Amino acid sequence: MAMALISTTSSSHPVERESSVCKNMKGKGAAKSDVSVIDIAGAAAVTSKVAGREEVLDVDVEIEVVDDYSQRGQWLRAALLGANDGLVSTASLMMGVGAVKADAKAMLLSGLSGLVAGACSMAIGEFVSVYSQLDIELSQIKRENNKEVKKKKLPNPIQAASASAMAFTVGALVPLLSAAFIKTHLVRMGVLVGASSVTLAGFGAVGAYVGKSPGIVRASLRVLLGGWAAMLITYGMLRLFGSVGI
Repeated sequence: MAMALISTTSSSHPVERESSVCKNMKGKGAAKSDVSVIDIAGAAAVTSKVAGREEVLDVDVEIEVVDDYSQRGQWLRAALLGANDGLVSTASLMMGVGAVKADAKAMLLSGLSGLVAGACSMAIGEFVSVYSQLDIELSQIKRENNKEVKKKKLPNPIQAASASAMAFTVGALVPLLSAAFIKTHLVRMGVLVGASSVTLAGFGAVGAYVGKSPGIVRASLRVLLGGWAAMLITYGMLRLFGSVGI
């Protein structure tokens, strides 16, 4: 049995090439035959042409498949964007209220309001966006009515809206739960910032790891610094307005 090790990726066009196995076969009594390896759409076979007749030889083929992380990056980006948005917006809102008022109830109510409003906004925005994409794809299918249309999974607006709202809610729960049971104002603010910072760094690390990005630390710092900037700006602006009596 002939043995061949072939590493290949998908291709839309047939590619014919010779392997070392074929060369050895030609040198060992197959000099008058035409032996080649044919790679068609990722499948390989060894053929031999002898006296005008083509035969498929027995061959073991190992095909190396390279993972495509672009598709994985799409859903990952959407999930992390929703969770990151929920965390940063809710934490910043609570920090802003905490800058002018030490009441724990006021901070929690502002955070809860931000969670509900943000989740609804994300869900509606995603629903409208995905529904528009669905309309475009359905129109394209209608235009190809008499042609062969390859079946594919159409986008689901309700599923996309639900996933977006859920991701936002998961992120917003972090600052809410971290500050819910702390009575001392300064401690509550510190725990809020600390819990939010750790989670933001985690979001960055998870995104880089699942997407096979080499810069995990850099990705974590990028997300963390962005969250800090949002919380600091909100706290500073509300502190300034509160000091002048607005």
